[in-house]
Amino acid sequence: MDTDTLTRNALTVLQPGFTGTAAPAWLLRRLGEGLASVGLFGRNITSPEQLSKLTAQLRAECGDVLVAIDEEGGDVTRLEVRTGSSFPGNLALGAVDDTGLTRAVARELGRRLAACGVNLNWAPSADVNSDPDNPVIGVRSFGADPQLVARHTAAYVDGLQSAGVAACTKHFPGHGDTAVDSHHDMPRIDADLATLRARELVPFHAAVAAGTKAVMSAHILLPALDADLPATLSPAALHGLLRAPVADGGLGFDGLIVTDGMEMRAIAGTHGIERGSVLALAAGADAICVGGGLADEDTVLRLRDALVAAVRAGELQEERLADAAARVRALARWTSGAGAAEEGNAPAPEVGLTAARRALRVTASPAHEPLAGPAYVAAFTPLANIAVGDETPWGVGAELARLLPGTETGTYGHDAAHACDVLAAAGGRRIVAVVRDAHRHGWMAEALDALLAARPDTVVVEMGLNEAPVRGGLHIATHGAARVCGAAAAEVIAGAGG
Repeated sequence: MDTDTLTRNALTVLQPGFTGTAAPAWLLRRLGEGLASVGLFGRNITSPEQLSKLTAQLRAECGDVLVAIDEEGGDVTRLEVRTGSSFPGNLALGAVDDTGLTRAVARELGRRLAACGVNLNWAPSADVNSDPDNPVIGVRSFGADPQLVARHTAAYVDGLQSAGVAACTKHFPGHGDTAVDSHHDMPRIDADLATLRARELVPFHAAVAAGTKAVMSAHILLPALDADLPATLSPAALHGLLRAPVADGGLGFDGLIVTDGMEMRAIAGTHGIERGSVLALAAGADAICVGGGLADEDTVLRLRDALVAAVRAGELQEERLADAAARVRALARWTSGAGAAEEGNAPAPEVGLTAARRALRVTASPAHEPLAGPAYVAAFTPLANIAVGDETPWGVGAELARLLPGTETGTYGHDAAHACDVLAAAGGRRIVAVVRDAHRHGWMAEALDALLAARPDTVVVEMGLNEAPVRGGLHIATHGAARVCGAAAAEVIAGAGG
């Protein structure tokens, strides 16, 4: 293989990010040299109009570029990073358990992405959330039942791709049974292969059967598959399981395999991103996702040169790199042809709020009395995981203030003693305590206990996993913290006074 082709292929398999709301000159230059994918994050987006202008700028340089985004809806949103999502996340959709609704939500989300020029979505999450203490999946999963997760994963893939946007089902072979976040360290799942097949792999089989165009690997060590290498770097996981024919015990997937972010500590802190990228390509990955934290030209050039050097040193086969690059280009061609599918999808702007309303689980105590006026909202705020980010607003305060003028919100974190502050700030007003995964945060549960002891009529809104006991004068489980989930809960709280 000549040097120009080798270098072009090495660029083609990269999915880098960048900073700013317009494409920098270096990115446009590399698109002209073979780069075929770009990853967008919240930092790159201010409005649909700006995003459309950005993607048009990219396509002026490379007509069939893959423009990827991490837009799950729910807690993980990039399109609406500063306002909160118009769509509930997976757990809310799983709680409703209407695959037609899941398909409609994914189709509308895909329609909005396609209208802005985005054609690859790093979603849905097909993880079975079997560990309720999971710090990184939680409400991003459809639930803890593999069959439920499977049918909603398939519906989501179908809905998203009907809008002309390629789905990238994640995090293969499953990130649900771990209490470690791979952004920070290497998770390990010690389940045997039979358990993996009966639990983690079930939704991925459904995604492949539904025609998902891409699958994202997880930086997770599963000794039942590979005792030494995490799935992203493991030939046994990617080639031997995901790619292998169904008749041989595999999933028979023939689409694009994308790595999770290579700058995550599970890879960067063990193998390093250059060596990790070489190992991932050799193992069967086709596209190297990098750019969530490293978003500069130097990173792109370092990875390009590492791949080229690996081929020349015999550590990475030329044919493997060429095959990976060909798969990237094939998906880009599919998205170019699938764009027409979006034209047949009528907008459904209210489908997200409809889904959020249906997902609510509301329990009122016998002594509950409706709110008679403005409330005081106490938002107990844990540290956000990196996938969610801390810039996206959540809660019910803003929505409730529109319905009950005079309602105020205070934010409290990491100290149960804040319950005294809440009582003082609330005065005679009813308290609405908003929590997120109260079962995982001792300080939050203690603060809630203190509030309920002093004010049993407190309204409790749980916007994470609903694993803690149901209590309070009124208890509302939203199954996620998207803006529409807060709006739906606020309607119930305000409506109770009518």
